[in-house]
Parts: sequence; C-alpha cells; structure tokens
Amino acid sequence: QLQASGGGLVQAGGSLTLACAASIRTFSSYAVGWFRQAPGKEREFVAVFSGDSTIYTDRVKGRFTISRDDAKSTVYLQMNNLKPEDTAIYYCAADLVVMSTTPMYWGQGTLVTVSS
Repeated sequence: QLQASGGGLVQAGGSLTLACAASIRTFSSYAVGWFRQAPGKEREFVAVFSGDSTIYTDRVKGRFTISRDDAKSTVYLQMNNLKPEDTAIYYCAADLVVMSTTPMYWGQGTLVTVSS
C-alpha cells in the first residue's frame, strides 16, 4: 500500500528527499508521516502531515520538511543538513485522519546512511 524510496548514502551536511507513494483510496483523508529506526534502537516518530498541520520531532525541526501531493498520493520528506545521527531506516506511514502509534499502513522502509 505504501512504497518508500529515495534513501542512500550521503555525507554529513548533505541532503536527501524521500518519497512514499500510496495506493490508498481517499489518500487525502489520511494523516501521513515518517518514522525511523536506527541500529539497535526503537522506531521513533520523525514528522507527520495531518489536515493542514505538520509536526516534527525536535531532533529534525528546522532541517526536515514533510510535504504531500494528494493528486499523486505521495508524501515527501526533504532532509537537509543531515547528521550521522540521522542514519536509520525510514518508514512512511498512513493513518485515517490522525496518526496513531499503530498506523493502518506502513511502507517497507528505505535506508538513509549519513557519513561523518
């Protein structure tokens, strides 16, 4: 239902844009967001786009931007000024109206590696 792409290897200070294409009817009715899981750590929230609002974890605020294109049923995560601690598998998620801790849909994950 969700297909994430755009991960890769980048040097610290660099940028990447992740994309997540959805095959969900009424995509515009869903809150969409990104989570990440670093090696040896639990999955954590990164950003969400719900209604007209966006919310970010403090760890990425000011560096990452989440956006969505409902006509393409796609959500994006623009990541700037990347840091080694941003290294993780990034997962997109979609939940009806409001993002919960157990979203209805998960993408398969895309690996982002930031070298120092």
